[in-house]
Amino acid sequence: MLKKAVFLDRDGVINEVKTKRVRFVNRPDQFHFLEGVPEAAKLLSQSGYLLFVVTNQGGVGLGYLSHDELHSIHDHMVKEIEKAGGIIQEVSCCTHKPDAGCTCRKPEPGMLLDLAEKYNIDMSESYMVGDREVDIEAGRKAGCNTIFLHAPTSSTYDADYLFPDLISAADFIVKNNKM
Repeated sequence: MLKKAVFLDRDGVINEVKTKRVRFVNRPDQFHFLEGVPEAAKLLSQSGYLLFVVTNQGGVGLGYLSHDELHSIHDHMVKEIEKAGGIIQEVSCCTHKPDAGCTCRKPEPGMLLDLAEKYNIDMSESYMVGDREVDIEAGRKAGCNTIFLHAPTSSTYDADYLFPDLISAADFIVKNNKM
């Protein structure tokens, strides 16, 4: 039986970036959840969706942080989500340098398609949630519904749905897509 999933971009969807508190996340102590994210992860998990994080982390390829440092950040994120009652099935990262030409770096759909095959996911019943054009494009190429988290004045990048934050998107997904 095919499963439903929600693929989440990391920076700007799950955690703060380019704020007064943090510019880039290179250590677990620099990782700050956006408001409502743990609750959204719990809601989606309890509603039967598999949750995945799909993130471009070119800082590894550029030498700003190591693979071990990146894993420690993601371990922290996953544990905090679990404490709130959510379950992240897997974190998939493209650590190549930007413009490396790989098939995993968003806007290419490689990370999503690999997870879909591994976990038997029905992409037409699944969602890609992001805050940048590359996220929406990757979701569209993978055959997902797309949700763009945005400020009221930003472009929508032709996403299927628009919401101000992840908790609003999670409420919509659960209410409009009964398992």
